[in-house]
Amino acid sequence: MLEKLWCPENNRILVCVDSYHEGILAGRFCNFLQETEEFDSLTQLLIRIEAALDEQQAPQSYTTHRTFASVLEQLGEDRTTPPRKGDCATFELKILFRQHASWQGVVVWKEQKREQSFRSVLELIHLMDSALRAAEKEGAA
Repeated sequence: MLEKLWCPENNRILVCVDSYHEGILAGRFCNFLQETEEFDSLTQLLIRIEAALDEQQAPQSYTTHRTFASVLEQLGEDRTTPPRKGDCATFELKILFRQHASWQGVVVWKEQKREQSFRSVLELIHLMDSALRAAEKEGAA
């Protein structure tokens, strides 16, 4: 039997993909403690998520200094409602660890109610891409 790992709310990120054309995705993402941000490429998405994780220090990076400062004190109280659904696909990322200069966790493809673990950002990219290609084929059929 597979055991599900607990993931705190501030480690969850909702990625709403609004367009996907020839391998290039664009949309919005929201960390549940921060404002919604738009992205126009996979690179932009990954860099912005990493910056958000660094800002809230959760999960803490394996290569940065740790502090006892409160995450909520650093982020402030100004928050917007997170996006709920992408036009092409919606993924919930549960980032459990940031070790070996990468992310480890679980990705949930919301529309298909499918969940898969990933051991690196590259593996996450492959999982999201396969879901987007499947959704694209389904839409073309």
